[in-house]
Amino acid sequence: METGLLHSERFFKKEHIKRSEEIKNLFKNGKKVSVSGAKLFFLENNLDYNRIAFSLSRGYGCAVERNMSKRYSREIYRSLKKYLNTGYDLVLLVYPGNNSFSSRYFQFHSLCEKAGIIKA
Repeated sequence: METGLLHSERFFKKEHIKRSEEIKNLFKNGKKVSVSGAKLFFLENNLDYNRIAFSLSRGYGCAVERNMSKRYSREIYRSLKKYLNTGYDLVLLVYPGNNSFSSRYFQFHSLCEKAGIIKA
C-alpha cells in the first residue's frame, strides 16, 4: 500500500510558512495578483513542494469570523494543492466581505490561475 497516494491531500507542517521574516519577504519581494476580496503573493522557493501562509486584513471581524475564514482557506488549499505547480511560497491575504466557502474557493482558484501556478 502506497502511503504517498493515500495522504496526498494532507496539509503537512513543512508546507506552512510560520516565520514572520519569510512572510514579510513575500509581501515585499513577491509578485502579487488580486481579485475582489483577496490577494495572493507568490515567490519561487526552489523546493519540490509549495509552502503557504494565510493572512487577514486588519479589522477582519471577531475571532470566530477570523478562525472560520482561515479554516476555509486551509481546506481550499488542501483540496486544490494537487492541481498546483510546485516550488512556490504563497501568502493568501483575505479582506472582509463575503466569507462563504464557495466564494473563497472561487477567489483562490482565480488567483492561482492569474498567477500561472495551476497545472496545465
